[in-house]
Amino acid sequence: MLLVEVRALTPHALHDVRDLFGTSSVTRGCWCVWFLVRGQAAHDGWGSVNQERFEHLVSDGAEPAGVLAYDSEGRPVGWCATGPRSRYARVLRSPLTAPTRDATEDDAVWFVPCFYVRPASRRAGLTRRLLDAAAAEATRHGAKAIEGFPLAGPGPHRDDRYLGTEGLFAACGFTEVARPSPRRVVMRREL
Repeated sequence: MLLVEVRALTPHALHDVRDLFGTSSVTRGCWCVWFLVRGQAAHDGWGSVNQERFEHLVSDGAEPAGVLAYDSEGRPVGWCATGPRSRYARVLRSPLTAPTRDATEDDAVWFVPCFYVRPASRRAGLTRRLLDAAAAEATRHGAKAIEGFPLAGPGPHRDDRYLGTEGLFAACGFTEVARPSPRRVVMRREL
């Protein structure tokens, strides 16, 4: 399967996200809102409420909610959430980002909280393409930098791979800002 393109999610492509997220019970429930809301809201909204939240964000947002990858047949095969850091309520309150986060940059710095790739499309470098496309989208929208808090170290990482890995972020030009826990590293790429 040849990857053809990665592009920003627009309201016209919501059907593609529905198709992609329908391939996993986790994405069907979360709808990539875990980092957007605080506390139990993502769990309480599991399924249709989270879907409504996500679709509202896509329909009303000035910036895209993320980027989608498509294969040569036009089928959506990968997703990377991204947008201004100020969008992500859980990130703003996280003890992982608190020591190094400059709150005055929350609108100017974009964040990458998670990825999803169809199982049949994994291990083909797609996550790297998604992360590079997220950085390019942030640049197009005037962001000064883009950050993430991927899994630390070489792995193996069996859980929480939706966060990305330190190696992936490093390969895409991100550098370490902080290592707040043995399992997580905050990484940043100036734009």
